[in-house]
Amino acid sequence: MQDRPFEALSVDTLAVRLADVAAMRDTLGEDPTAWRAREVGDGNLNLVFIVEGPRGTVVVKQALPYVRLVGDSWPLPLKRSFFEYHALTRQAARAPGRVPEIFHFDEAQALIVMEFLSPHIILRKALIEGRQPPRMARDLGLFMARTLFRGSDLCMPAGARKADLALFSDNVELCDITENLVFSDPYFDAPMNRHTSPQLDPLVAELRADRDLKVEAQRLKHRFAAGAETLVHGDLHTGSVMVSEGDTRVIDPEFAFYGPMGFDVGMLLANFWMAYFSQRGHESAGARDTMRAFLLAAIETCWEAFRAEFTLLWRTERTGMLYQHSLFEDQGDALGAQQALHHFMHDVWTDMLGFGGIEIHRRILGLAHNAEFEEIEDLDMRAACEARALKFGRHLAVNRRAIQSLAEIGALAEMLDQGEVS
Repeated sequence: MQDRPFEALSVDTLAVRLADVAAMRDTLGEDPTAWRAREVGDGNLNLVFIVEGPRGTVVVKQALPYVRLVGDSWPLPLKRSFFEYHALTRQAARAPGRVPEIFHFDEAQALIVMEFLSPHIILRKALIEGRQPPRMARDLGLFMARTLFRGSDLCMPAGARKADLALFSDNVELCDITENLVFSDPYFDAPMNRHTSPQLDPLVAELRADRDLKVEAQRLKHRFAAGAETLVHGDLHTGSVMVSEGDTRVIDPEFAFYGPMGFDVGMLLANFWMAYFSQRGHESAGARDTMRAFLLAAIETCWEAFRAEFTLLWRTERTGMLYQHSLFEDQGDALGAQQALHHFMHDVWTDMLGFGGIEIHRRILGLAHNAEFEEIEDLDMRAACEARALKFGRHLAVNRRAIQSLAEIGALAEMLDQGEVS
């Protein structure tokens, strides 16, 4: 397949096109006529197929030369598959067991053949259904600590880290999507924006006229663009995580780039907060009080696991050019290293809150929305849930430097959800 021009796969052509891929034959069986493919991709960008054979099952993911959500009027380079492949290999090395195994990569056809995860389901779907995956919060906290720390100048040799930075700096178009759709478009009447109208119209107008909010959104955009601290997933939300009772895997890192440590953490926790505010719209089968409590507890567990693991890695794997042991521990000054860690984590905390607030806004006001809200059929109820989340997001973004704890944030979320503050 390496020598043929790019051609999008289909259910009918996949077996013939991939018949000569050794990884496919090894995993599925030698006879491609016995393979059965079905398309399952419901994302914004790519084709995704599950392919079953006599021996086993794989997932085949192929990039398209445009944004699938919009169509060929929005072209997008196939090279994003290259960045996804390289991000997955690095994440596998830095957080073993937390991403799917890669069996085959074809750069020319922009496709990856990877492990089929079963009995996993998408975390977003699980949360909408009211499930409470027991491991996911801690697993995700550990994943973020390990990938973010080990991909930074805290750990990597300077030359290797700079080479990686150069490689991922070419992921220009996907960064451009984030820079516009996340940080700018929600705050003016951008052509592809949409929101629950007319119910949210007054609040949307208020947010777009909010000078403090818009200034903070742009300060965060500046931080996103200029803060090349580590290799981040770049699109870490509950739709990019698959869970089972005993396992958690992170998928879809095609937006990977070198950015601020707090970006992944903020995006993920924002999606938990949005799931929290959506619960009143999913109570047709009964109250969701336990689910709300689960989500707030999961946020605290995820952050605490991240912080504890990051602290451990700071003490045991801080071998890069930043905060060298020769300046602190080697001089008998462990407290100096602890002080530096405190300042570092405070910066990550502040960034996390800001990016989380902006992520909430873009998911309600921009192009790509969350199913948690979209599946609420009663538009008045949907708008009420979204309005609470929007006000919460504004508080995080604008007041992030003054917020001291997740307990404080959880209390605000509960008051907003119960209508105790406007």
